[in-house]
Amino acid sequence: MTRIFPLLVLSLTLLLAACDDSKNRVSALSGPTMGTTWSVKYTGSPDESVEALKEDIEAALEQVNAEMSTYRQDSVLSRFNQAEPGTLMDLPDDTVKVITAAFSLSEMTGGAYDVTVGPLVNVWGFGPDPDRFSPPDALEIDAARARVGWQALLLSGNQLLQPGNVYVDLSSIAKGFAVDKIAGLLSTHGVNNYLVEVGGELRAQGHKPYNQPWRVAVERPIPGVREVETVVALKDLAVATSGDYRNFFESDGKLYSHTIDPRTGYPVEHALASVSVLHPSAMMADGLATAMTVLGPKEGLAFAKAHELAVFFIVRTDKGVEEVMTPAFKAIQEER
Repeated sequence: MTRIFPLLVLSLTLLLAACDDSKNRVSALSGPTMGTTWSVKYTGSPDESVEALKEDIEAALEQVNAEMSTYRQDSVLSRFNQAEPGTLMDLPDDTVKVITAAFSLSEMTGGAYDVTVGPLVNVWGFGPDPDRFSPPDALEIDAARARVGWQALLLSGNQLLQPGNVYVDLSSIAKGFAVDKIAGLLSTHGVNNYLVEVGGELRAQGHKPYNQPWRVAVERPIPGVREVETVVALKDLAVATSGDYRNFFESDGKLYSHTIDPRTGYPVEHALASVSVLHPSAMMADGLATAMTVLGPKEGLAFAKAHELAVFFIVRTDKGVEEVMTPAFKAIQEER
């Protein structure tokens, strides 16, 4: 027995090491959603099965889509947008949570962020309506602007009032919310080290194997080019990036960004090429990134500093692009 015992110990050690190997490697899940893709990278093993985890993730994403999509005519949001004036619609809890956060951002930014901007987005050809390749005329813009203004919406409990012809678009915040929802699911499945991504919005928890941080790249804002401007180390934080270098159209030699300023009715024209926001909530990072893109480099930087936000700006100059970061962003990066 004395000769066999070391072999048994060795076998048991190898078995335990094999069982624990999941902590030292990164596993991945992915799939399509919301007209884009989702992915989850994680270490360890779910309490149940990987299949059960993926099913729960896909069900959660389908729920967000069924509630908040403007591309699906049968979604809760689409039905609200089509409702008759004076309609009080009962909304699901998740939709109420997202709209409440959107209202908060709208008030904070003085309307630079506005979930009723949809008519302007659509008239400029960046919504679910067909693309356009020339700017709308002033009459079209004025007609769309008459329908914009988040203050017209009244939320009481879970009921939202449709005042008439108001179009709510949550695309600037719903993907971030979906990221947060997946993060919550991972925790309930016993997965505590992960990187979640939906359509470019990301949130990380814990670390990679061997205590390495999750690292994500911020792209260089050059149309048609996939290059890295900087790398951000994430720990228990989300990051959302917004820019004007991917979604735009050109007419008579002028570029028109997909980011519409609700306050003017026109695409932004400032020198801000890209902005990345770090925040514990992917939903808030998503919405804030859009708000910063509307505000621009000067107004956005002042806003971010005043609210102690961690924001990384890439600004166009005559000499190329310039990186500008808030003190909060710099402090977080130095900690990493």
